[in-house]
Amino acid sequence: MNVSDANSLHVAVLGPVRARRAEQELALGSPQQRAVLAALLLRRGHPVTIGELIDALWGEEPPSGAVTVLRTYVSRLRKVLEPGREAGRAPEVIVSAADGYLVRVPEDALDLGVFERRVAEAKKLRTGGQLRAASELLHAALELWDGRPLAGLPGPLADTERYRLEEQRMSAVEARLDVDLELGRQEEVAAELTGLTAEHPLRERLWELLMLALYRAGRQAEALAAYRKIRDVLRAELGVEPGPALLDLHARILAADPSLRASGLSPRAPSPLPSTPGSSPDTPDPAPHRPDSSPHTPNPTPY
Repeated sequence: MNVSDANSLHVAVLGPVRARRAEQELALGSPQQRAVLAALLLRRGHPVTIGELIDALWGEEPPSGAVTVLRTYVSRLRKVLEPGREAGRAPEVIVSAADGYLVRVPEDALDLGVFERRVAEAKKLRTGGQLRAASELLHAALELWDGRPLAGLPGPLADTERYRLEEQRMSAVEARLDVDLELGRQEEVAAELTGLTAEHPLRERLWELLMLALYRAGRQAEALAAYRKIRDVLRAELGVEPGPALLDLHARILAADPSLRASGLSPRAPSPLPSTPGSSPDTPDPAPHRPDSSPHTPNPTPY
């Protein structure tokens, strides 16, 4: 494989695992074979042993001929990824390394690498006050996603990595919505968050952003209704109260805190709601001891 061939190879894991050379899609074979490629790609150029690959595909119950099957998968992938490689020439993409293999793919040829770079660059732009550029970069990063990461792949590793990648995507979504809010796009952000909070009803950061978007759009009553909804969901599903960030935002909305208004917005901030002693549903709740209510994130499985 010559240098131009290597540079034209692009692979994707932020959706179905795919590979293409220029505009030609490559046939990567069975789900198990694609899972081998994904396991190698996710190690980002570091070696993966045969034992780790077996664990990644089959966990504690590998087939009797697992090593042979695995080597067959690697051999087939090498032929697909380097179709022009001459007989006897060492592979350049999937390389043998000690008791295993590693993949040599530039970071800008892996969609995950491009995604992470764009998110990191957007963070720097936001810190420097370049909000529009940060928003554009975050939108571009999220456009790389093509549905569920590692879609259709079997095995314990795919399950664990799929969760981790989804968390990365949601963190980027929240960062993008936050920047868009700072840019005064509260109406469109509120509309999007209405759907996202329905999909992720226990993700408190989304509810916090929704409340802020509604408030900045002059919809204070709806912002307070959103707080009551997430409070009731948390109590019913997890037996906990909202976290400190939600409690603080709720109190500030009740007080019509001027600092909640985005800079440059037209004067449309709602006035404070009258407080009725006793039974007002929007009286800030006391903040009892609250165990961590965030969804448990499994530790990435070594492979």
